[in-house]
Amino acid sequence: MRQVIENSRTGAISTPEVPIPRRPPGMLLVHNRASLISAGTEAAAIKFGEKNLVQKARGRPDLVKQVIGKVASDGMLATYQTVRARLDLPVALGYSCAGVVLEADALTPRLKVGDRVACAGANYASHAEVVVIPRNLTAPIPDGVTFEDAAFSTVGAVALQGLRVGDVRVGERVVVIGLGLVGLLTVQLLKAAGCLVLGTDLNSDRAELARELGANEAHALDVQRVVEAVDRFTAGRGADAVLITAATKSSGPIELAGELSRLKGRVVAIGDVGMNVPRQSYYEKELDLRLSRSYGPGRYDPMYEEKGIDYPYAYVPFTEQRNLETFLSLVAEGKVTPSRLITHRFALEEAPHAYALIKGEAGEPSLGIIFTYPENAPVNRTVVIDANGAAAPEALIRVGVIGAGAYARQMLLPHLKASKDLDLVGVSASRGISAADTARRFGFRYAATDSAEVLGDPAINLVVIATRHDSHAALAEAALRNGKHVFVEKPLATNENDLRRVVVAAEETKRSLVVGFNRRFAPLTQRAKAKFQNHTQPLAMFYRINAGAVPLMHWSQDAEEGGGRIIGEVCHFVDLLQFLCGAPPIAVSATAVNGDTGSIPPEDIITIALRFADGSIGAIHYFANGDRAIPKERLEVYGGGKTFILEDFRRARYAEGGHVAKWGGRIQNKGQSEQLEALTKALRSGGPSPIPLRDAVLTTLTTFRILDSLRLAREVPIAWAEDPGENHGLTASEG
Repeated sequence: MRQVIENSRTGAISTPEVPIPRRPPGMLLVHNRASLISAGTEAAAIKFGEKNLVQKARGRPDLVKQVIGKVASDGMLATYQTVRARLDLPVALGYSCAGVVLEADALTPRLKVGDRVACAGANYASHAEVVVIPRNLTAPIPDGVTFEDAAFSTVGAVALQGLRVGDVRVGERVVVIGLGLVGLLTVQLLKAAGCLVLGTDLNSDRAELARELGANEAHALDVQRVVEAVDRFTAGRGADAVLITAATKSSGPIELAGELSRLKGRVVAIGDVGMNVPRQSYYEKELDLRLSRSYGPGRYDPMYEEKGIDYPYAYVPFTEQRNLETFLSLVAEGKVTPSRLITHRFALEEAPHAYALIKGEAGEPSLGIIFTYPENAPVNRTVVIDANGAAAPEALIRVGVIGAGAYARQMLLPHLKASKDLDLVGVSASRGISAADTARRFGFRYAATDSAEVLGDPAINLVVIATRHDSHAALAEAALRNGKHVFVEKPLATNENDLRRVVVAAEETKRSLVVGFNRRFAPLTQRAKAKFQNHTQPLAMFYRINAGAVPLMHWSQDAEEGGGRIIGEVCHFVDLLQFLCGAPPIAVSATAVNGDTGSIPPEDIITIALRFADGSIGAIHYFANGDRAIPKERLEVYGGGKTFILEDFRRARYAEGGHVAKWGGRIQNKGQSEQLEALTKALRSGGPSPIPLRDAVLTTLTTFRILDSLRLAREVPIAWAEDPGENHGLTASEG
């Protein structure tokens, strides 16, 4: 299928061929029939993309602050790589469309295959032939409403939410500042609500159109004339409400709204405008300034938008979805006529011309720009990127990758691409845009959105898994059962049943199963290991992690999808301590903070005490409540009169016999490249796995037992919770 994407580094628009997206449970696969360009939002995104780095920095000081913080904690090189990786990501444009349902399931009972549906949401309701949409961001299209009219639903919901925030009432006199798409829809909605409306815009043609659509008055924007007009329009009282639907960095609309409002009036900022509020006018009139956030309640809430958990109607009668439905019902009744706003229609491949229009480069006025789509829906879940790519010699390792997120693109794929021993065959990701761009950027022969394509490809003998945590075990098991070797990013599993299944699969298939515990392969870690390789006395290890807070709504904090940070990240540090002492962990005790931790889960501020079979001990202090300006990791190892201190995988000090040796510098190296090199070498030679399966199992079990220790408030042994007679991946003496 074709999809409109923006190059976030240059702002260039293209419509590459990408596979249709994968539909997760509870979502809908929709064949687009029409989608609307939101001129203000999308033009701003493109213009931002066209800026150079300095201009981007000036435009987004909030991001600059994040970059400065990352430089302080991770160093310049790591920060540069992260910024570059972000700029290399393609951007899907569009957020309002309409089409026909291609796939649904029992979790979407309101809609079935063949239904007509309006869709909303950035990164979902894109300009693409086929889109995947969460159920709460859809609404059925009433009979008599065209696909083109329904494609306005999201923008209509934005306008409708502005009315709700403004609490406009029948008979009130309302001023609308800005008569673009949102403004003109706002005018029609206000008239449908029984209000008297005056509109104003810099463009006199827009003002004329507003009058045609029902505005009582509309004027080209001349401040003094508009002030006089509103004074007449309101009999000298001032507007009951002023709805600002303009898009400008200037605070002019906010200032004008203060002049136009009555005493104790309401000002609602719907558009993206400057917010330098003039205190005098707002104070003297005791104005109520309100901000309307997008389409309505539920916006930016992943539980509502992604998980499909609705708000109870009795308490939140008008959510995002119900605003979409309300707008469509008003269109069906003829009270709002979006078709009057359409000035241009384009096929998808004409996207560069369409965006030239909204940027003002085409020399002709435009307002509502619609993309139209073929009646027949594409079904291609795989796209060949390099049809002429020759299969590599049989001796080489042939790689398939599942998952194309930021970590994979930044920390795994560059190393895979650089290896002369690897043949990159296929990559799969849930979003077609990600899969296709990753394949083109890193040299894979095909891109897919169905992981089964990679898992079942006989040309692939190594599968690299870099998806979200809850899918790791199932994908690894499937790959093993298909005769593939597996490299899976941490964690190996998020629950014990999944762990047991994947370990059994590895044991029965005799294939390599390697987990992405890269820190043990870091050059400075290897120096530490060499210094304590033959220790005869127990080691004492101290590991402090300044983890930084992760929002509760982030997927990694979700108990099902991410497993939380102990399972998802602390596993790294458990593995490293196990590697350094060379003995299995046998028991763990954990204590979290007790008290008000704000938005940080208590288990993200934790001290963990580990006991190992050789008598060694390890303390992991994982703190999410610190400042990121302090480097993230510090490891200290003591034993046999020797001390090794590792500082954030940049530098290390080793003391023995009163002498101190130092290594490293400013470059951070956490061992990703070295681990992949070790895996490649092992597969080519048929040698042992670079990480013993036992180690991976014990590390994963330990994270489960950490949570048990928190719950039970005592030390717990590292062992399988059920069927203690089974020792998958372990020996009897190791629990």
